[in-house]
Amino acid sequence: MAEAAHFQGTSASPARRWLRRTGALLAGAPLLAGLLQLPAAAPAQAAASDTVAVSLDSLSPNAPGDGDTLTVSGTVTNKGKQTVTGAHVGLRVGPMLNTRSAVDGVARHADDLQGGTGTEVDGKYEEKFAKLAPGVAEHFSISVPVDKLDLGQDGVYEFGVALSGQTSAQPWDQILGIQRTFLPWQPSEADTRTKTTFLWPLLSTVHMTAKTGAGEQQTPVFRDDELAEELAPGGRLAQMVELGKDLDVTWVIDPDLLASVDAMALGNYRIQGDGDNTTPGSREHQALAKQWLANLQKAVAGKEVVALPFGDPDLASLAHNGTSVTGSLSYLKGATDVAATTVKTVLHVTPSTDFAWPVNGAVDPSIMKVATSAGADRVIARSDSLQETAGLSYTPSAARPVGGGTTAVVADGRLSTAFERDLTDAGSSTLAVQRFLAQTLELNAQTGEQRSIVVAPQRTPTASQAQAMATALKALQDSTWSESQDLTAAAKDKPDAQATTRIPSTSAYPSSLRRQELPRTAFQQIALTQDKLDNFQVILTDRSRVVTPFGRAINREMSTSWRGRSEEADSYRGGVEAWLDELADQVKLIDKSETKLSGRSATIPVTVQNNLVQPVGHLVLRLTSTMPTRLKIHGKAYYEEPVEVSGGHSQSVKFATAAGANGRVTVTAQLYTEDGQEYGDAVSFDVKVTEVTPTVMLVIGGGVLLLVLAGFRMYTQRKRAAARQAEEDGPDGTAEATDEPGNPGAPGDRLPEESDSATGAGDPEQPSDPAPDTAPESTDPSGTGERVDR
Repeated sequence: MAEAAHFQGTSASPARRWLRRTGALLAGAPLLAGLLQLPAAAPAQAAASDTVAVSLDSLSPNAPGDGDTLTVSGTVTNKGKQTVTGAHVGLRVGPMLNTRSAVDGVARHADDLQGGTGTEVDGKYEEKFAKLAPGVAEHFSISVPVDKLDLGQDGVYEFGVALSGQTSAQPWDQILGIQRTFLPWQPSEADTRTKTTFLWPLLSTVHMTAKTGAGEQQTPVFRDDELAEELAPGGRLAQMVELGKDLDVTWVIDPDLLASVDAMALGNYRIQGDGDNTTPGSREHQALAKQWLANLQKAVAGKEVVALPFGDPDLASLAHNGTSVTGSLSYLKGATDVAATTVKTVLHVTPSTDFAWPVNGAVDPSIMKVATSAGADRVIARSDSLQETAGLSYTPSAARPVGGGTTAVVADGRLSTAFERDLTDAGSSTLAVQRFLAQTLELNAQTGEQRSIVVAPQRTPTASQAQAMATALKALQDSTWSESQDLTAAAKDKPDAQATTRIPSTSAYPSSLRRQELPRTAFQQIALTQDKLDNFQVILTDRSRVVTPFGRAINREMSTSWRGRSEEADSYRGGVEAWLDELADQVKLIDKSETKLSGRSATIPVTVQNNLVQPVGHLVLRLTSTMPTRLKIHGKAYYEEPVEVSGGHSQSVKFATAAGANGRVTVTAQLYTEDGQEYGDAVSFDVKVTEVTPTVMLVIGGGVLLLVLAGFRMYTQRKRAAARQAEEDGPDGTAEATDEPGNPGAPGDRLPEESDSATGAGDPEQPSDPAPDTAPESTDPSGTGERVDR
């Protein structure tokens, strides 16, 4: 109504005007307040954008006690565009933290200027800088007696290092950069100490191939020479051994790593190049391998050693994608069996093979089933997978009986992942160490009951991560709230009755881990390679030369180290299979060209070639006729002969054949193993049969008989003619004169005439009649020793 009156030109009452003005003033108050506050907000915004980076590079001791002097050092770097003046680095002690979650909260905002900064320690424990130029880093080091920190009761305190100063845009003293960390304070012995098990993993990627040299030593062939880099001083594996020797840890070892280093140490190893080319490994690297093994033997002496199955097989991949492929689980059993032998042979200690360790400790029912299928009855899980469901206010002990005689040893998730980030710079490493110690102290203070805690870090820590782990563990072992314990003891400790024992469902398995698994096709290829190996080894006289390197290579094909490296994994599996095919093809049949069978029976030789260095046997060569009515082999459609061939030699096997009719016949030669499996490719060739038939033989026989009779007749005729001529010549040898006209020739140049007498005198011999000059043709069959034309 007021608005209507106003627009109609009527005036409002004084009371109404007062109400209207008061309402407008109240409505504009927030906006006015905001405008008034803008100048004050500008410095805060500038401070946030011009922060000085503070790096806390060292804090010693990591867990101070009464009477200690705390030394803090690091660097401050001006990241802004303006010079900082009147700067100083001071130490600040914040409130005591009462929960593990509070520690996590501070760590998430370690350099946030908007959070609490605590109280600065006495001003004489600081380091001053007249100015900090943009982009310039300055080092600082401050030492302060612990009693000057005014620490109260035992616990974890927030501890900060801050740089204060001013800029030309903000000419007043303010905190421009801070780095928060934690100060564990437990100067006196804790009422109860947490029993802590720290796993010290000694694993690597796959380095050895399935190839070995042909000599007696079977020179191993490596994929690359990267293992030598890890073994060299300062290398990852060298650091793991050097640091671990002074720690109370449980060594968790992949036997494949030991086998690979041992192969290097023996010398004469080679490195795979392009194609079939290999290059010899250096003597220097051989020496590195020997020294590393010697150091490791000393480091593990008297310590607990847990041997994983050979090659550290990916249990989750096997459970999710491999169990549907026949025979996959048998590889796990074989890898477990060889693990203890390898570790004992190389390190001279007897390891425990009772533990299985799925990647990141993530479990589900199928993983648990696979993990225990090879005899391990203890599975190392992690608390972020097997989570508590009873709402416990404390962290329970690691051991959890989950049924079927299986114990899940649940590692603490926070402690196990404390060193996974990039720790190459000193600042990150120091923060990780202090956070780890703070978590262990908070854990110990949760309850008065003693508990067993397990820490299972990442499988392959970097050198910098290993150094941070060692620093934290050394401080923990010297602390007043923790004591060391072996993994086996932790698994046997009394479990917490309220702790969960329910294995998470398969659907709860992290998708990020599932994407990295070996696919089902990988296990199918592994199974195919195994089938080929089984078929090949049957013919060998020294099977260990092939079965051992290929068996270990198949174990490596399932390694957890292939996660995130699918192309390399595919290449490795393909290389193993291709090398096996190449070896198996060294025993084969030699191709044959067309064979002519010119007799009714003959032998056909088939040659088996063996280019391996060892003899082969347990083979059967079968020769099969596709037309047994035309050509039989030993009187049958096919015939088999056993075969044994020395290394580097060939052997011809002869088959007796018999022809039944003329024509072309295809014959197939195929090698078989003694158990009836085909071996290698078949060789087919044609046999051209030119054998004569019985009818032709009768015709030929009749012709020969006629020739014999004709020859006999001619012989008798000549004999009679000679006798008659003798009678005509008379007693003195002179022929009598004849009265017949028309016969005037000289004596002796007249040929005798054919007799017409009844005595059957023969025909006179004609000059054109040839004398017999060929023997009768034999109709006997060809001998079985006759060779055929190829």
